[in-house]
Amino acid sequence: MPTVGVKRDLLFKALGKTYTDVEFDELCFEYGLELDEITSEKEIISREQGDSKASGASDVILYKIDVPANRYDLLCLEGLVRGLQVFKNKLEAPRYRRVSPLSGEPQKLIITEETAAVRPHAVAAVLRNITFTQERYDSFIELQEKLHQNICRKRSLVAIGTHDLDTVSGPFTYTAKPPAEISFKPLNQTKEYTATQLMSLYKTDSHLRHYLHIIEDKPLYPVIYDSNGIVLSMPPIINGDHSKITLKTKNVFVECTATDLTKAKIVLDMMVTMFSEYCSQPFTVEEAEVVYPDGKTCKYPELAYRKEKLSSDFINRKVGINESTETIARLLTKMCLRSEVTGVGDEIEVEIPPTRSDVIHACDIMEDAAMAYGFNNIPYTTPRTYTVANQFPLNKLTELLRQDLAAAGFTEALNFALCSTEDISDKLGKKISETRAVHIANPKTAEFQVARTTLLPGLLKTLAANRKMPLPLKLFEISDVVLKDDTKDVGARNSRRFCAVYYNKSPGFEVIHGLLDRTMQLLEVKSERGDGYHIQAAEDSTFFPGRCAEIFVGGKSVGRLGVLHPDVITRFELTMPCSAVEMDIEPFLGHPAETTLTHDVPLHEVIKHHFPSQVPNSRPTSTKTVFGDVSSAAGLKALDDFLADKSYMEGFEATQADTTMFHAIPSAPSATFSHLLRWYNHVKSFLRERANLPSAKSQFVLEEDDDDDIDLFGSDDEEDNAEVEKLKEQRLAEYAAKKSKKPALIAKSSILLDVKPWDDETDMAKMEECVRSVKMEGLLWGQSKMVPVGYGIKKLQIGCVVEDEKVGTDLLEEAITAFEEYVQSVDVAAFNKI
Repeated sequence: MPTVGVKRDLLFKALGKTYTDVEFDELCFEYGLELDEITSEKEIISREQGDSKASGASDVILYKIDVPANRYDLLCLEGLVRGLQVFKNKLEAPRYRRVSPLSGEPQKLIITEETAAVRPHAVAAVLRNITFTQERYDSFIELQEKLHQNICRKRSLVAIGTHDLDTVSGPFTYTAKPPAEISFKPLNQTKEYTATQLMSLYKTDSHLRHYLHIIEDKPLYPVIYDSNGIVLSMPPIINGDHSKITLKTKNVFVECTATDLTKAKIVLDMMVTMFSEYCSQPFTVEEAEVVYPDGKTCKYPELAYRKEKLSSDFINRKVGINESTETIARLLTKMCLRSEVTGVGDEIEVEIPPTRSDVIHACDIMEDAAMAYGFNNIPYTTPRTYTVANQFPLNKLTELLRQDLAAAGFTEALNFALCSTEDISDKLGKKISETRAVHIANPKTAEFQVARTTLLPGLLKTLAANRKMPLPLKLFEISDVVLKDDTKDVGARNSRRFCAVYYNKSPGFEVIHGLLDRTMQLLEVKSERGDGYHIQAAEDSTFFPGRCAEIFVGGKSVGRLGVLHPDVITRFELTMPCSAVEMDIEPFLGHPAETTLTHDVPLHEVIKHHFPSQVPNSRPTSTKTVFGDVSSAAGLKALDDFLADKSYMEGFEATQADTTMFHAIPSAPSATFSHLLRWYNHVKSFLRERANLPSAKSQFVLEEDDDDDIDLFGSDDEEDNAEVEKLKEQRLAEYAAKKSKKPALIAKSSILLDVKPWDDETDMAKMEECVRSVKMEGLLWGQSKMVPVGYGIKKLQIGCVVEDEKVGTDLLEEAITAFEEYVQSVDVAAFNKI
């Protein structure tokens, strides 16, 4: 969520009321916002850069307010105050109007056909006779930056330019030229630069360098001229210094160039509606005319109002309230959505202003009604239906296998679902066309180009990152791969795979084969042809010739195992032999993974294959309860009525009372007793945890008199049993004391970081020195190397071991990227628990 920082005193002055911090926090919550932090500029600088840098900074109190990502009208003080005042009924929602110039033609922005290949769209408007103060000016600039980071997607979709109209003259021309032909004095510079020189100049600028990539590879750069040939801006990089806005500016020309026309219209509407209140005619915006290359003309801003109709019954049902149509119309009006009752049934006509581009469906209007009503005022209700949750069978099988594979001495790894095309093809000795890989349309990096089709590359990368660890290295992963599938509506499907690797001085094929046998034993699949499983020799370019086998279950191939080919090992920067197994685990479910669970499965079982466990059967012989005999219909009916509004026999969690009552019922009740059947199925899932459930507070099952329970003759064994119990308790106490003295294990992780420089001129040795200068408690730097990226550029790949509770990846990335002169970005290449 975007965070808007506003000065507290300025905010309260605009609201016309002073609030305490608690009161304002409550007001924000009522309006669907969150007061995230109360701080000051001095406190922020002190926290981020130290006390020495904070000296002289302002002590003015700042409110940091989180706003919804799609509420662009709340990204500045003006919109925030306007919304809160309408919400508190202190102000009517303003009516925004587009007006023609009082004299002469509207300003024109002419778009040439050269822009089509760079940024083809542009819109414009004029704020006439506006009055700026320092606070208004700061808010005006900050709103542009907030919009750039949010809806504009860091200027890649839309770039905003604002100019002092009195310093330039129309009509304006938006065109595109070779960078060498563009020359002007950019904002806050003292001399002219060509566009090529500007690109070099701003590569070291901490703010503008992030936008250079948008156009730097284009043969033509977009540029806007006035009628005298003066450059207004070179979007999306920088404005010209000639037309910069000052506190004395009275007329503002606002232009937005874009690759997305819809986004450009929204951004322009936000800019002019938020600050039109400072014009001599409040909430009016002077139109501008945009001329397209084909001669078509359009006038902006659109400031379009639209009307939607919906019923009050829809809102009442969705929110869970029961209010009149008139009341709901008033609630919506409080949210800047002017609403009127049409008189046709319970229909309401809602007018959506140009500032509310977030309203695209009736559900958005319903959400505003709920907000205006107050979430805390919505009455609590008991759900009309009860459901019993069951774990997804595929995930249940996965969890069970994870536990037993870890018990077999293998360490679990979790790798990225995306990888490079090279990882699943060239490095494994395969062609990319054979892999059925799903490609990413616009990959951000070469490391994440496709969805993985095998788990093996990820585990081999993890081995490479940890090859200095003591041998042998035994890793496994159970996760999804993605494969193309024309039978699916999305053209692809997920497949759950199991993969394990063994890395040592010897291949260790027998270890991997043993792990496969153990896995099949757990799945209760016998080692035999036909219905069981068997392996047979196969050829695969990933494996060493003659050292590869295919795994068959029920006559169908489910995977392969073997010793990896030396070339594959070398390509993943490994130096020792390695064996691997990878197979599909979905066939062991007995049905497709997409099939929903239609009957209860005990905690340690899958649908077809039961893992051995012992469950005590402690069904009492008595069926007599406080509700009557539950072997009769009358007793079951009484118990069903009791459970009508309860999930458990006692309180809000399962107890021994539930399991005792469960065992008293001779068999599963019929569907006639819906509440009892719901409770019965739910409690059934707790039977294996019976010993750990809390004790019962009340007795619901009545014990029957049974003479056999009375020992008429004393036994000499009782004294012996007492001695045994005493000795047992003593040994348990000694064991607990011994265990408590053991030091607690410290959770650690091994992290491999990719640190990327700005270009091939970056001093890599100095960059590594800066990275290693990052000191934190619980951080230990390891080995590093330089890895070629392309075009002579290398990246630093460095490993470290961290204590999980003290050091996180976000903290590391933030500390390293602080060296802006050397470091462009930091990525986590591998992350493994130790």
